[in-house]
Amino acid sequence: MIHNDSRPRRVLVILGQGGHTAEILRLVDMLAAHGAPFTYQYLITREDNVSGQRIRIPGAIFWVNRTRYKSYALWQEILRSLLALVQSFFVILAARPHAVVTSGPAVAVPVALWARLFGARVIFIECGARVTRLSLTGRLMKRLAHLFFVQWPELLDDYPQAIYAGRLV
Repeated sequence: MIHNDSRPRRVLVILGQGGHTAEILRLVDMLAAHGAPFTYQYLITREDNVSGQRIRIPGAIFWVNRTRYKSYALWQEILRSLLALVQSFFVILAARPHAVVTSGPAVAVPVALWARLFGARVIFIECGARVTRLSLTGRLMKRLAHLFFVQWPELLDDYPQAIYAGRLV
């Protein structure tokens, strides 16, 4: 996708709870500090009461249901994943992002599917807590992401297609 005009590019940032949010918002802060020509939009799960309060660079916020949780039964995860797939479709239609950036929450997978279908670039950054093995989301996203980053060089042995560019935290 060639960018011929001077308008800022729309980046949809997927926030997850805890470390996912801290890592990805650090990246957003670094990009903004360097004057990157982006307008930011954020996707947060409805069950996350904290991530929205941690956003420092303003932008539209979209909400979807969480797909996975440790206490969910398999059938609940399947139904919630289908719901997130539908909700993600409408988020992508409304946001029209040029790129989607995420660091690992499971809701990233349905968003990435729609984003790719609508021509957006997908950038995945594996969570810094993953030192020896990719997360389930990482294993799925390595097939969907245009750029796939890991934060530990040890992961390159098993995933040579990944990019190591240092740590976010």
